[in-house]
Amino acid sequence: MRVAAVDLGTNSTRLLVADLDDGRLDDVVRRLKITRLGEGVDERKSLLPAPIARVRNVLVDFRREIQELGAERTLLVATSAVRDAENGASFLDEVERSYGFETRLLTGDDEALMTRRGVASGRELDAETLIVDIGGGSTELTLDDFHVSLDIGSVRLTERFLRSDPPTRDELDAAARAARDALPDVGPRTAIGVAGTITTIAALAWAMNSLTNASSRTVGSSESTLYLEAATRFAKGSRRLYGRSATATRSRSGSRSR
Repeated sequence: MRVAAVDLGTNSTRLLVADLDDGRLDDVVRRLKITRLGEGVDERKSLLPAPIARVRNVLVDFRREIQELGAERTLLVATSAVRDAENGASFLDEVERSYGFETRLLTGDDEALMTRRGVASGRELDAETLIVDIGGGSTELTLDDFHVSLDIGSVRLTERFLRSDPPTRDELDAAARAARDALPDVGPRTAIGVAGTITTIAALAWAMNSLTNASSRTVGSSESTLYLEAATRFAKGSRRLYGRSATATRSRSGSRSR
């Protein structure tokens, strides 16, 4: 059976089409588009017309590809931006009517537990391994017997604190304090990071270490801080080029990071 899933996030919209056979998923196609649906939601508590238009344009393309590939069922899941918006439910109703997708609005707990389930698929997870999912609107942390969803996503913190381009040291420090104040004291043995923020840091690590043919898939906390510090010195346009270059280098090396 061929199925499709659309992940409607605060910063990006993703598509997965896969063949489902006896509980196993074999990817057919993956797509990612930066749509920033959560733009302005933290302040206004509403999905704005421009972000909605960006998402709708992407959904038109996704629906066309889903139909061409013959998926029998499509599920669209929405997360932090739609949860926080007063018009979020009506937007999902509109998506169902316009595109024929089944929709589901995830709670923060849903996000945390589904992320851990996804990471654990096909691998053994130590009970003390922390799963970290930094999204645009929220961050989910899960251990074997603990999970939490925090309102400290990358888009949310950017809109609250980072007014300059590039951001000033005071702005960066204020954002860091807000994140630290929100984080629980969980003390994991190891951590696995997922989603765009962490994979971008990993891509930067691979790019900077490409000349040494680094083979490790682990990026330490001090190393991550170094790459983030370097990235914050660029203006927005340069950061985009910097990130694309790093991703391209990682793709050419055939590396996968965690």
